[in-house]
Parts: sequence; structure tokens; C-alpha cells
Amino acid sequence: MAMSTLSSLGLDVVPASIVTDPCAEFGLVHVAAGARLAVLADPRSAGFAGFEGESSQHGNRVLVLGPLNGRNAAALRAQLPWLRPALIGLRTSAGFGDRLGRATPGHIRAIRATGGAVAPVFAQQSMREMGRTGRTPADVVDDAMWGVFGEGWRDGFGTDGDHLKTTDDMDRCVAGGFIGFTVDPGEHVWSGADSALPAAVRAAVAQLPWDLLEDREPALKSRFLGRGFDVGSQAIRFDEAQLARAAAKYGRAVAHVVRLYCHLVGTVGAGTFELEVSVDETDSPTSHAEHVYVASELKRLGVSFVGLAPRYVGRFEKGVDYIGDLKAFEQDIAVHAEIARALGPYKLSLHSGSDKFAIYPIVATHCRGLVHLKTAGTSYLEALRTVAAVAPGLFREIYDLCRGRYETDRASYQVSATVASAPRPDEIPDDKAVSVLDQFDARQILHVTFGSVLTEHSADGSRRFYDRFMAVLDAHPDVYAGYLESHFGRHLAPFVSALEP
Repeated sequence: MAMSTLSSLGLDVVPASIVTDPCAEFGLVHVAAGARLAVLADPRSAGFAGFEGESSQHGNRVLVLGPLNGRNAAALRAQLPWLRPALIGLRTSAGFGDRLGRATPGHIRAIRATGGAVAPVFAQQSMREMGRTGRTPADVVDDAMWGVFGEGWRDGFGTDGDHLKTTDDMDRCVAGGFIGFTVDPGEHVWSGADSALPAAVRAAVAQLPWDLLEDREPALKSRFLGRGFDVGSQAIRFDEAQLARAAAKYGRAVAHVVRLYCHLVGTVGAGTFELEVSVDETDSPTSHAEHVYVASELKRLGVSFVGLAPRYVGRFEKGVDYIGDLKAFEQDIAVHAEIARALGPYKLSLHSGSDKFAIYPIVATHCRGLVHLKTAGTSYLEALRTVAAVAPGLFREIYDLCRGRYETDRASYQVSATVASAPRPDEIPDDKAVSVLDQFDARQILHVTFGSVLTEHSADGSRRFYDRFMAVLDAHPDVYAGYLESHFGRHLAPFVSALEP
């Protein structure tokens, strides 16, 4: 390969990042202060517009070395269209949450190994995670974009403002550059409908927001009662009790999704975004009849969605494999997948999908490509694995804090780890630190305490771990990327195999 002009200037350029056109050359370079964007262009050309940084003259061109900030990200996206987020549609896809903004290179290497079989969502984060990490929606999109640029990825990537609950959440994500959104109406799901007395269920149905649902109870009954919903292997039928419980449980959630969807349409326009609906973070599983109710009502009300995340049977705990009866899970998801094909098509989304290796072949077989695997905290755990490998003393410090914070931080998660069952920091020699990431209890403890680790401050006001943590990742990017590539290779392989003829 011929030397790039940037390289000829003595710059340490990341080879995969180099983009050359007749008027400009762009690249990611390493300098003493860290990574920088390099732009070499005629200052009168469009390729020079909008960039900021230190400049120097080189013949008839000007070199700008600028920070990896929002302004330069926007200017680079204006020049290179493949750096702009894209719609994913119904392709088999995987979401890669990145709490630290350094994981995209490893994610890309794992995706490349699929040969294009899996469409990536590199910019994914929930509002809960953003709050705990101190990041903004723009930070999430920009960090993913810099990873895409550095790796030379030109095959497109999606975004996912995850678990959004309010119009304010959506507005913030829209302003930050997201074009994919997951609505979480979990706070409007009444899980108690499963066990409530019939009188309480009838009362809840009577109090549904019928105007928002553009409906009345007699019309609801006429659509569902006495009708069989043929979804493939069976026809799902409703009796009055089933329909009442489905409406009582999910009716307000459907109305909330409609509100947020209409807000998005009014803000950015129909057809310019993708929507997923998630009811997975609830106490009780979504029955097949309830799935039919939710999907049918969303369609009736004009909500266009590419994915739905029901609450499946079994336990989807953070950072560990599926907990439950695999045969029961297969029977459950087989029908959910048939419903998604019959009433859509739309994808089934697998939330808390990280590390659920036991069920990936089952999901891939029954979904037949209509599936989205959503991961988040597992990339953070691979970052901790990197720290354990190259800085075991720092890892033990972090782990000690996590043990102390676990009982508080676990409150918003479904986890079953106990501190008593996890190894103590003083039991972990340097050469065994990496293996702590494979111990069930320690893994969950490390997973749910990420916010405490990233925001913990020392007595002098400085961040206790964050800067040292990030310095390790920045000093060993290939170690981190290698762990991610290997880890996600295991995640993606069953889905790729299921797509092969």
C-alpha cells in the first residue's frame, strides 16, 4: 500500500482510518497527548469546513490536528457518509452497549468475522446507564463513530437509545444523533393482573385510557373474542377472562407506547427512525395471548416497530447464562417467534442477552433471522478483564469497592449473586485475577456496580478509579479489542450458523 500523505508528514496514523479524496485526507493519529483527528486539505475546499484544532501549513494544504470532540465528529460525518447512523430494518442484528466509549473497535472485529451476516448497533445505551456513567446521548453516538472511523468500518451501523420512558428521554436522544429508540413502558404494565381477583381485573379494564387507545370495551371484545389468531403451529384464542387480564396488564403500556411514538413522529417525521418496544423488565412472563394483544393493538393504533422484547420464561440475570428450564424456554420462544412472523414481521429482541450461551442456538433456530441480540454490561466486564490482565492491583481495588457497593447497587437489577459466595480481594493472586471474571457471583457483583466504580471520588475530589481505568484501556487497546472479539464471537456464532443455507 502506498504511503498516505499524512504518514509522509511523520504522523503515527492508524492505517485503517485513512480516507483520501482529491481535496482532502482524513485519518486518526496517535500523538503524545492521545488520539487526534488529522485533516489535511486545501483550506478553501469543502473538505476543510467545520474542523477545529492546531493547524500548520504544508505546501498548499493545511494540516489540522484536532480533538475527538463533538464539533469534529459532526464535521467528519458531513464529509464521510458511512459515519452517519443508518436504519437496520429487519436484518438479524446485535446491539453493543459501551459504557466506557472504547469498545467499538473490538465490536467491529467481532462483527467482521460474521461476514456481514449480522447488522451492528454500535451506539446503544440506556438513560439509566448514561446517568450512572455521566455520559450524554451525543457522547455515546460520537464515541461509537470514532471507533467506526478508526477501524475503517464502512458497512453501516445503527443506534439505540435504550429503555426510554419519557418524551424528554427521546428528545435528548434525538438531539444527540440517535435514529433508533427502544420504548420501555414497563412502569405502565400491571403484572399483578396475573393473580388479581376477577373483580379487580374488571375494574382495571374499566379505568383504561380508552380515548388514548381510540377504543371502547365492546369494540375490544368484538376484535378478540370468538376469533382464532393463526400463528403457525396453533391458533391463539381469547376467552373473556384472558382478554380482560391482557388488557388490564398491558393496556396502559400500549397507550404509553402510542404517546411516545406519536411524539417521535411529530419531532423527526415518520420513516426516519426505528422503534423497538420492550416489556421485558417486568415481574411476570408475557404469555402468548398477551403478545398477540400487544402487537395487534400497536398495529391497530398505527405504531410502526421493528422489534418487540417480551418477558420470556426463566431468568435473564445480568452477566451470566440463562437460568431456567431450557425445554420450557424453547416451547415459549417458538410460539413467540411464530407470532412475530404472523403479526409483523418484526424481530424478537433478546434483552439482557449478554452471556446467554445456552439459549442462543434455540433462539436462532426458531427466530429464523428475525432476531435482535441486545448486550451491554458484558463489554464493561471485558474492560475489567483487561485491567485484571495488565493491572491486577488496580483490579483488586475496584473489586473491593464493588463488594462494598453491591447490596445498594443491585436494587434495580435482577441478580442472585451474594458477596459471601464471591472470592475476597486478598484471595486473588495476580496470575488469577482474570479468572475472577468467570466466577458467577463475582461477575454479577462487578456487573451491577459499574456506576459506583466510574463515579467514585477520593477525599481530594479526584475520581478514584475512572482515570486509571481509562488509562489502562488506552494503553492496551488491542488487548481490550482482542477480549471483545473473542467474547462476542461466541455470542454471534449461533446466529450466523442459523442463517447459513
